[in-house]
Amino acid sequence: MKAVVIRCNASGAALQDAEIEMPACGPNDLCVAVQAVSVNPIDLKMARAKPAADEKPRVLGWDAAGTVHAVGSEVKDFSIGDRVYYAGSVLRPGCFSEFHLVDERLVAPAPRSLSWVEAAALPLSSLAAWEALFDRMRIPQRSAGARAKALLVLGGAGGVGSMAIQLAVQLTDLHVVATASRIESRDHCLALGAHAVIDHTAPLAPQLKALGRPQVAYVLCLTEPSAVWSDLATVLAPFGHLCALVEAAAPLDMNLLRAKSLSFSWEGMFTRAMFKTADMVGQQDILRQLAQAVDAGVLKTTLKHHLGPVDARHLMHAHALLAMRRTIGKIVLG
Repeated sequence: MKAVVIRCNASGAALQDAEIEMPACGPNDLCVAVQAVSVNPIDLKMARAKPAADEKPRVLGWDAAGTVHAVGSEVKDFSIGDRVYYAGSVLRPGCFSEFHLVDERLVAPAPRSLSWVEAAALPLSSLAAWEALFDRMRIPQRSAGARAKALLVLGGAGGVGSMAIQLAVQLTDLHVVATASRIESRDHCLALGAHAVIDHTAPLAPQLKALGRPQVAYVLCLTEPSAVWSDLATVLAPFGHLCALVEAAAPLDMNLLRAKSLSFSWEGMFTRAMFKTADMVGQQDILRQLAQAVDAGVLKTTLKHHLGPVDARHLMHAHALLAMRRTIGKIVLG
């Protein structure tokens, strides 16, 4: 089958089109005929990782939409021909290939109202946003109350931020403040429903004070946290909660959170799959709810760039865009 692989060479590693062996389903696997894939920062990070000298060609990619081609002997929830979407597991070969194996517990029916490309933009970033808001920070879903508390989404224009804004605006009572540093990213956040946008390249506290929100109950940090750690501790209200996704470049001073009794969580979207937790199927449940919300018109795809079919040339283009750190929404191939 066709795939895009990373091969080692004298200068490091390079993306190449290749023919690889067709995978065989394990008992709980779906073999998916991949129709579209989304490209994420983790792909770029793993592509840049220093390869071992004897490393075999690797397939990256953990964000896909496609049709079930075959099922394992113990699969119960899916049949051949089903339209599905999912993020999968980083411990297994990725989805930048013609066919892909994934545990059925991580998969859900794709939104009926979306194209393959639109659907592929959603799984990874939507799961990360949902888990951060509702599992890690335990934000209550809407109770028809006033938007008394505020959520600050640091880095609102990216893939996770684009979905976090929508989820918070549509499903909670929070007043949502996003951050963006450019006109186009600011406009993107406002179009998704953010109630206000401030500039993350400037001190946060004065900007929040000017909005009449000097302190916020929740912070979702989608950028490297150590650079803004002190600012975030300042703007969080007592008993507030901070959740971060990106690995810290320097040690985080937890003592800054002590006086206000602040809570801190990491969100790792792949944790369930990596450790095969008892609630792995929770990701299927989340994706089902997201698909229903999309089909009901409550949420919309975060697709921003469709670059073309899945091949090495288009994947290198996607990596180049991600490396610029200025992308808005999601990049999809298919």
